[in-house]
Amino acid sequence: MKIGVIGLGAYSLALSIMLNKNNNDITVWSDAEDKINVINKKGKIDYILPDVPIPQTLKFTTDIAQAAEGKEIIFIVVAAQYVGNISAQIKEYINEDTIICIGTKGIEQDSCKFIDKVVLKEIKTKNIAVISGPTFAIDLAKGEPAALSLASHSKKAIEMISQVLATDNLKIRSTEDVIGLEICGSIKNVIAIAAGIVDGLGYGETTQAFLITEALHDIKSLIKDLDGDKNTILSYAGIGDLLLTCTSTKSRNFSFGVLLGKGADKKDIDRYLVDNTVEGYYTLKSIYKLINDEDIDLEIISLIYDIIFNNENPEILIEFLISKK
Repeated sequence: MKIGVIGLGAYSLALSIMLNKNNNDITVWSDAEDKINVINKKGKIDYILPDVPIPQTLKFTTDIAQAAEGKEIIFIVVAAQYVGNISAQIKEYINEDTIICIGTKGIEQDSCKFIDKVVLKEIKTKNIAVISGPTFAIDLAKGEPAALSLASHSKKAIEMISQVLATDNLKIRSTEDVIGLEICGSIKNVIAIAAGIVDGLGYGETTQAFLITEALHDIKSLIKDLDGDKNTILSYAGIGDLLLTCTSTKSRNFSFGVLLGKGADKKDIDRYLVDNTVEGYYTLKSIYKLINDEDIDLEIISLIYDIIFNNENPEILIEFLISKK
């Protein structure tokens, strides 16, 4: 199939490598010409995916029309704040049969819309899907056994995306619960910051498990409050991704939380945010606004918000866990 991948971060590149295994015709777009030049010259890009060879059959372009026009499936895998602009750019190159698959996790800050709604604001289509699950880009790129949840109301989208992603090392389970999947994919990064805080405070794995269990219940409640299927918390995108992100030092969100828990200097925290994309930091602002606008009580989110933005003592997170009924 002819497939366009919009974005050239670690996850979008890992997906492109996977898609290439099925002999699909892949064109990857990025506005970062320097990244493309490195790949074309060296056949790899170590500061994005260390020691991972990039297949020569992958095509790269800075012309978004080349990545979108005439493609049967387009994967959007850019930071949440860029999805609206990207969707506006590609809409003239696609038709009603084009399938859009979202690999971006998060919430648009100004509107507090989940990513599928951001895309649908610009592109009127029934063939839209979301993928999410416990997958670090480097592991996906190296072909380690992995699993993803795939959500869509379109049977065509589920069938075609499952087909192009199918490999011996990847399991895909589908659902119609798009909102539930997006909630899980977004909020897990926030909870990973909290898990890092717990670690930074010096507490061990027992307390980590305590936090994750309580967070699961809160996410389940949020899914229900926003009209999703509460059972989605048990999916790869739910408990699977939460466990991965909250227990691994590979997670930038977790590592950021560790800095907060250890009481790092503000300059060190600010430097980390400049040098790393900490999705949970930005999602926290949006999810905090969303739950307040919807009058939803989600105390764990409010506490994490107060620790990060109101300089509250990180120990309030432990006090919350102990006192929660």
